[in-house]
Amino acid sequence: MDEEVIPILRVGDVAAAVAWYERLGFAKEWEHRFEPGLPAFVEVARGRVRLFLSEHTGDARPGTLVYLRVHDVEAVASEFGVRAEELPWAREIELRDPDGNRLRIGTPAE
Repeated sequence: MDEEVIPILRVGDVAAAVAWYERLGFAKEWEHRFEPGLPAFVEVARGRVRLFLSEHTGDARPGTLVYLRVHDVEAVASEFGVRAEELPWAREIELRDPDGNRLRIGTPAE
């Protein structure tokens, strides 16, 4: 097993959040609820990158910022109808998911 860090993002509606993250190339890996009708906890993955999305009120804070390094930020920018900004370290965009969590997404400068 490789050691890793998996950010937890607070979401209000896990189904809406998963649909949004699928646009970023993530796929739902699994979902857990202690009982039907209770808050959901979901893992989404994009290759080796993983995020936990949690409806539990004690998990994370809305408005969290996560940096996602990708091979082609232009493809992501196109999907969301935004323009990438040229910075000294990367071409970047910043998006907000439906719950206000911020994702800064970039392709490193060569």
